[in-house]
Amino acid sequence: MDDLFHKQINRLKHHHFLILYWVTMAESKNVRYNITNAFDDLKSHNITRTKQNAVAYVESLSTLCLVNLIEERNRKNLYLTNYGGKAMEIMVKKKSYTVKPSFFLENIS
Repeated sequence: MDDLFHKQINRLKHHHFLILYWVTMAESKNVRYNITNAFDDLKSHNITRTKQNAVAYVESLSTLCLVNLIEERNRKNLYLTNYGGKAMEIMVKKKSYTVKPSFFLENIS
């Protein structure tokens, strides 16, 4: 299973990494981060132009059990799982991708 997990992590793209990173940062600030926030942040970095793509990226992370997608007050909020935390640790150590700021999270103190 460990081999499968590492193969899955190696297939993640930059947009997956960024969503995981932003969810991690949101949790550290004790803030809810949702699909709309992810879409806005990805769009601001010219990574996607459609919300459908952002939803697909989030759904793939959810399918891999890296994030939990929970509907709260008409929003689908993202929460990092233990596997998502481990995936982040692996990608950060490998320096797989560069971090980009979340414009949503920058406005929160």
